[in-house]
Amino acid sequence: MNLKINNGFKSIAGLLLLISLFFAAPVSALQNDSTVVDTTVVADVAATTAAATVDSTAADSSATATVAADDASTTTTATAKAEEVKKIDPQVYKNFFYYVLLFLVLCTIVAVIGKIHSVYVLTRKMNGKYNEYGNNNLQAVLFLIFLVVFLGFVYYGYDVWGSWAWRDAVTEHGKDIDRMFMITLVIITVVLVLTHIVLLGFTYIYRARAKRQAYYYPHNDAIERLWTIVPAVVLTVLVLFGFFTWRSITNVPEELQKEAIQIEVLAEQFKWNIRYPGTDGQIGKRNYKLTTPTNPYGIDFNDKSSWDDLQPQDIVIPVNKSVRFHIISKDIIHSFFIPDFRVQINAVPGMTNYFQFTPTVTTEEMRDKMNDPSYDYIMLCNKICGEGHYNMGKKVIVVTEAEYKEWLAKQGKYFTEDLQKEFASNNVSEGVKTASLN
Repeated sequence: MNLKINNGFKSIAGLLLLISLFFAAPVSALQNDSTVVDTTVVADVAATTAAATVDSTAADSSATATVAADDASTTTTATAKAEEVKKIDPQVYKNFFYYVLLFLVLCTIVAVIGKIHSVYVLTRKMNGKYNEYGNNNLQAVLFLIFLVVFLGFVYYGYDVWGSWAWRDAVTEHGKDIDRMFMITLVIITVVLVLTHIVLLGFTYIYRARAKRQAYYYPHNDAIERLWTIVPAVVLTVLVLFGFFTWRSITNVPEELQKEAIQIEVLAEQFKWNIRYPGTDGQIGKRNYKLTTPTNPYGIDFNDKSSWDDLQPQDIVIPVNKSVRFHIISKDIIHSFFIPDFRVQINAVPGMTNYFQFTPTVTTEEMRDKMNDPSYDYIMLCNKICGEGHYNMGKKVIVVTEAEYKEWLAKQGKYFTEDLQKEFASNNVSEGVKTASLN
């Protein structure tokens, strides 16, 4: 048996060595390739230099200057090509080979320690000193130590990192979401702590001993009902609590919807487009079929409500005023997400989702509160939407009502002069009249 185990170990070690050599082979190959390429480049440079020298002998002084300039340019180009050839540093492969060997050494050390332990156990068995329950005691004590360390880290996480990871919501509805989150967190924490105490505590208390016999306990209806009904009730309450909280946030009465500031957000790979209504307070219609290079938003300018729609770069909203966002997508599913506001809802192609909220803390007040003069609220895409997903950030600025009105008056319109000319040319046959708005 020992012979088979040793042979198996040797086979595995040999296989790992072959694999490491296979990965190390590109080192010499890369060096050879780079040497050949460099020699070729040098030869080309030498040939070019020689040709330039011959030509300069037969040419006049101005031609000589030209050839010298060409020679310098050729030399520079050849040098640049030589630098481009070496894309991967051979040290990368050397480092990889080093760590593979280090891994093999560690495996060997572990195998040797295992063999030494096997010899130790076998020797104690031969001398009649082996305690078959000693390993149980050791593992039970280790579980108990792990329980204490685990509970210490749980406390540390809440005490130290809790304040770092948590900030109060800066919207009215955010308080309801925070309360729901805290209730869920308390319940989960209590279950987490009690479960680990029971699990790891029982491992220590009921570990196998020499004079202890296990009691066969296959079934208990009362316990099974308890651990089935109680979690089901708790989860049902949490789900209903979340459902009614979400309904209260999204089901806004119609009169409150009309009173809110309307803002449209169009998501696309990989940016956000913002549209504010003009003086009429209404956002014009949009039709994806009308998308053109000059009208990438696809705004339908046959709807006169769109003629005064504004095109800002950032989202600016007044504090303590209700804001209703119309969230749409131009291509794929994105997610409209503002962490500080506790706002998140998907932007889905072909449909419009809405999220209405009231901010309660301005950007300047938040900066003073956090003692960070550069802090900003950020709107993000919380749905991985492609390789440029990380670019989908948009600044959200909360200001006073006076500052909001002043900012709004400075924003440009979507219906620019170029769009007006395009719109007029498309409708001239129908006799549609457009007014200049700029």
